Amino acid sequence: MHSRVISLKGQNLPGILPPEFVNLRFLRIIDLSRNYLSGTIPPQWGSMENLRNLSLIGNRLNGSIPKELGNITTLQSLTVEDNLMSGTIPEELGNLSSIDRLFFNSNFFTGELPASFAKLTTMREFRAGGNNFSGKIPDFIGQWRSLKTLRIQGGGFEGPIPSNITLLENLTDLRISDLRGPDTPCPPFSKTTLFTNLILRSCNLIGELPESLASSLKVLDFSFNKLNGSIPTGFSELSDTDNIYLTGNSLSGNVPEWMLSRGQNIDLSYNSFTYDNPSSCQPRETNLFASFLNDTISNKVSCLRGSDCQTNRTSLYINCGGDGLSMENYSYDSDLDSGGASRFFLNANQWGFSNTGHFLDDGNRDSYIVKNTSRLLMNNSELYMSARAAALSLTYYGFCLVKESYNVSLHFAEISFTDDDTYSSLGRRVFDIYIQGERVEEDFDISKQAGGVGKAIVKNYTVNVSNSLLIRLNWAGKGTTNIPFRGVYGPLISAISVNPNFYVPPKDGPLQGNGNGVSGGAVAGIVVGTICLIILILGGLWWYGYLKRRDTTEIELNGLELNTGSFTLRQIKTATNNFDIANKIGEGGFGPVYKGVLPDGTLIAVKQLSSKSKQGNREFLNELGVISALQHPHLVKLHGCCIEGNQLLLAYEYMENNSLARALFGPKKWQLELDWPTRYRICIGIAKGLAFLHEESRLKIVHRDIKATNVLLDKNLNAKISDFGLAKLDEEDNTHISTRVAGTYGYMAPEYALRGYLTDKADVYSYGIVLLEIVSGQANIPDRAKENHFVLLDRAIFLKNTGDLMELVDTKLDSKFDIQEMMVVINLALACTAISPTKRPAMSSVVSMLEGRIVPQECGVEQNRSMTEIDRDKMMKQLENINESQIEEMSIPYTNSSTSAVDLYPLDSFSDYLQNRTNDTNKLLS
Repeated sequence: MHSRVISLKGQNLPGILPPEFVNLRFLRIIDLSRNYLSGTIPPQWGSMENLRNLSLIGNRLNGSIPKELGNITTLQSLTVEDNLMSGTIPEELGNLSSIDRLFFNSNFFTGELPASFAKLTTMREFRAGGNNFSGKIPDFIGQWRSLKTLRIQGGGFEGPIPSNITLLENLTDLRISDLRGPDTPCPPFSKTTLFTNLILRSCNLIGELPESLASSLKVLDFSFNKLNGSIPTGFSELSDTDNIYLTGNSLSGNVPEWMLSRGQNIDLSYNSFTYDNPSSCQPRETNLFASFLNDTISNKVSCLRGSDCQTNRTSLYINCGGDGLSMENYSYDSDLDSGGASRFFLNANQWGFSNTGHFLDDGNRDSYIVKNTSRLLMNNSELYMSARAAALSLTYYGFCLVKESYNVSLHFAEISFTDDDTYSSLGRRVFDIYIQGERVEEDFDISKQAGGVGKAIVKNYTVNVSNSLLIRLNWAGKGTTNIPFRGVYGPLISAISVNPNFYVPPKDGPLQGNGNGVSGGAVAGIVVGTICLIILILGGLWWYGYLKRRDTTEIELNGLELNTGSFTLRQIKTATNNFDIANKIGEGGFGPVYKGVLPDGTLIAVKQLSSKSKQGNREFLNELGVISALQHPHLVKLHGCCIEGNQLLLAYEYMENNSLARALFGPKKWQLELDWPTRYRICIGIAKGLAFLHEESRLKIVHRDIKATNVLLDKNLNAKISDFGLAKLDEEDNTHISTRVAGTYGYMAPEYALRGYLTDKADVYSYGIVLLEIVSGQANIPDRAKENHFVLLDRAIFLKNTGDLMELVDTKLDSKFDIQEMMVVINLALACTAISPTKRPAMSSVVSMLEGRIVPQECGVEQNRSMTEIDRDKMMKQLENINESQIEEMSIPYTNSSTSAVDLYPLDSFSDYLQNRTNDTNKLLS
């Protein structure tokens, strides 16, 4: 008798895979799924010439797939999902001529899919999600004509989605998500493809939705892309589709009536539809939260009308998925709504949540509340007995919060897996965490962070809130999906606590317990006495003159709406070791700059306003007011400020690699070797920061002083714009005539320097100059000017006209650059520095061209581009008349360390590089 089948599924078997199975020459099926096996796959198994099916799902197997398995030409199914395997997929697997099922998902595989896979034309099911693959989704998938199922959610691949996938007539289940790379058009699907599941989530798709899709669809998910246009009329055939997810796009037009009246589980949140007066955020089973154009324009969610803030809160406590309870003097609200696949819920206490997605393939009714049934050995265990779960995206909202800084604590404990030696303990729940739209945790694994299953982990964040707090948990296709059973994945959270990071009067504070406190009369007496004492002290200080000098600053400060944290002078002194001279890293226009360390280890750069400062309170407070309202990956982050006594201080993030100017053309000992990919990424980063200032932020801002010294580089050489002391809010008509011209020689747009005519196109001009500096590695204003024109820009124009643009390129690049990218940057630089501001592109268009979303037009050089002699004379006189306090000179020193903001990165006044440059205005021109 010959053994043909070994099937030991779900037995929790420990140990390793026995190489001796190779002696069972007639073995056809090995199924060891859902056990506790470890070790590697024996390469000896590659000689089992009769093997048809090898299933190892849900174990602890590690190492790589042996290339010897490619010898089993009879193999029809190879499934290793939900393990700990790594390495690249061997090229030899392309020899599996009979294979129709390959499952690699939920491991740690890397590299690209082998080109030899093009030969696997018998493939019917392919899964590769939840890995760390690289490269593009291969076109050869379009040759798998028998393919029915393709799942590569969170696989690490780059787009685009191959268009030939739409020609696979047998494909019914397509799931792709979280692609890297540039924006790409939506594939041309049609109703002839009989999909059951069509999921293209977070794939950087642009353009419009397909005109029509097959009515056979059960799940349609185009969420979190960049799609625009209206919902096609052909979508009416999807009225019987179980789930439609279009959240997180830019869709416009009217919401189809059928979606409001009879749609099931439809999520349209976060779009730009037009709808006059939505009576509810949740008509039937359609989620309309923040889905209308007016929600974006007015910064007010239209479907929440009638729920306006009666009072503003200073704290928030939610027991996610559980009953209300009191703990540590805080009262946690209950959160028992059953949830749903497209659900928005609003609590009477001015908080809510939005859930997107249902658990696929579980075969059961979805449950969005998880209950723990075992004993939890941890502090405050009641808080972790339940949790709210989501399949894709779960967002909690805290409405009506006082505009201030808060300490946000997110409480987690993994209660879905077991803590034993069974396959039920092998699950990995992995998701991302976003707060106020910024990702604060990537690939967050609860049990890994907590040190095991059933253990609590609390993540703490300091968050600036202007009105609403947004906490979003998002599944990006990582982790396991089948342990302990199908459909266990996605984010999970136990509780949320939000506490003020500022003083709150006792009546607005947390619950104080029951009844043994001080009486009301005593409290009143204490308060009155304290107030009187404070008045006497302040009166004495005023009499002796200690408070008089603060009047102007306090009046200016009261006019600001700040959206940042605050520090006491004592905290700043502790961080900088009492402003130790050893921590001084610069001397800028405002005053000295110090490096500091916060108690949590965060490095900061402290800018201090000096009484001898060339720039006064106005610029200092302007910078504080502007940058406190801005948060973007390519803007320097302001941690907080200190305004105490006669001290005015700003605390910025510390930027390890100083300024772009120092990196490119500072003293040699401080220059960095910036290769072309890094320079190109810096170009994109600056452009994105400016596009945000000009077009995307709530405040439309003209920076007015874009230059290489105001572009800072973090430890990863990511570019961030700094120094908002001269920034100006854009006017409604997008123009402004300024009687006070401010900026830097060599970077100011002609119309602004000559006539004070200010628009966001002045920043575009300055950006063009910076591009030329990045390309050439040279400063726009050289050490010694010889003629009356700006050297670098005019040299670029000359080389353009002579067809020798490559001579502009920095010789340090040693020809190691992409010529096409280089030409894009140079032509963009020339377009951005056009004499006429109307000829300059918008920064959003610049970003699109740099990222390859639109094809840049080659820039023709204007025939009369150079300024006339009259214009030159006007500009020279104008520049000569500008007060030194209005134009920041280039003769400030480089530092030998980094902080943040241009004043934090001065240029060494004794450097040969820029010594005495601005004493003679003729040195502005080459």
